[in-house]
Amino acid sequence: MNNNNNRIIFRLCCTALIVTSMTFAIRAGVLGQLGEQFGLTGTQLGWVNAMAFLGFPVATMLGGIIYNAIGAKKLVALAFICHLGGLILTITADGFWGLLISTFLIGFANGSVEAGCNPLIAQMYPKNTTTMLNRFHVWFPGGIVIGALASNAMTSAGFSWQWQVSLILVPTIIYGVMMLKAKFPQFDTQQNSTTSNLKHLLSPLYLFLIICMTLTAVTEFGTQQWIEQILGSSGASPMVILALITGLMALGRFFAGPIVHRFSPSGVLLGSAIFSTLGIFLMSQAQGNTIYLAAALFAVGVTYFWPTMIGCVAEYAPKTGALGMSLIGGAGMFAMSIWNPVIGHWIDNARTQAQTTSVSVEQVEVLAGQAVLQNLLVFPIVLIIVFIGLHLFITKNKNVEKYV
Repeated sequence: MNNNNNRIIFRLCCTALIVTSMTFAIRAGVLGQLGEQFGLTGTQLGWVNAMAFLGFPVATMLGGIIYNAIGAKKLVALAFICHLGGLILTITADGFWGLLISTFLIGFANGSVEAGCNPLIAQMYPKNTTTMLNRFHVWFPGGIVIGALASNAMTSAGFSWQWQVSLILVPTIIYGVMMLKAKFPQFDTQQNSTTSNLKHLLSPLYLFLIICMTLTAVTEFGTQQWIEQILGSSGASPMVILALITGLMALGRFFAGPIVHRFSPSGVLLGSAIFSTLGIFLMSQAQGNTIYLAAALFAVGVTYFWPTMIGCVAEYAPKTGALGMSLIGGAGMFAMSIWNPVIGHWIDNARTQAQTTSVSVEQVEVLAGQAVLQNLLVFPIVLIIVFIGLHLFITKNKNVEKYV
């Protein structure tokens, strides 16, 4: 396929990713409204959140296995159907179980986008894989900026959470229409064999990357998805903080090429872990406007985590193929499906403990949020250690394919 067709397909993938990211942002923005309307506890909201992160790995595991057999177009078409159905079911939900099922369906759609688009982009741009994956993933934070600002404005204007979720239908329909005339490139099935991919999944390096992905995912999404609950009473606007974080992430990913080439993927990951640690630590201490500075540092840290981890698989473990790229994304989201209820439980416990002290209602929420951030701080600290090891290993062993 020619470069012009590749650009068209790339734009379609980016639009589908905008839908994925808007579901994250708007869900984070309406958690409070959902809790009030349906009388849900923090733990119950955690289970609702968990369904999005559970549906994602189910889709990526399935998509990774069948990608070589059915191709990217059918996976992206499946994503469209599940996005449309999940959003409609969310809007019409009447309680905890309705939200649980519809959120799982949306998570499955999000995972299908990743399973279809990541290996497709890697195959279209074999000589510039990590850079193009970062540019594709510009639209994850980019879509979160759109969703966060829209959610903040609509909440301020008195729009219900149903109207906010309905907004996501617009880009969903757009990428569905784009698919009608799209001509996806075809690749040599001999070189892209699922059987061959399976043989290389148990390599020590790939399994190490899987573990790292679970930690990077919790560092990034464990903070962002609970931003409204954690920082709602801090004196700063949670949705503006989310928009600031994701806006900086989009900018950083767009200009990822020179940074990745200068420091290597493993070096970028190490720097990301350091900045993430600083950002979460400062957010756990600051109040008021100083939180925005802490959030900016956090944004610098998490900017390159997700696409660079996938890029590491494409560059350091290429024989795992589409399956390897899909499974590592699924591992990250599966980790969040486990940790989301735990984070919700942390919030409930921290709030209960803060209520035993003689402080105001607002200060109770501030203390609870700071306690949860201090718990989340453990994840990037561990990442600093493991990424030092990865960087030293990659630097010493330039040809890492022999370990795959």
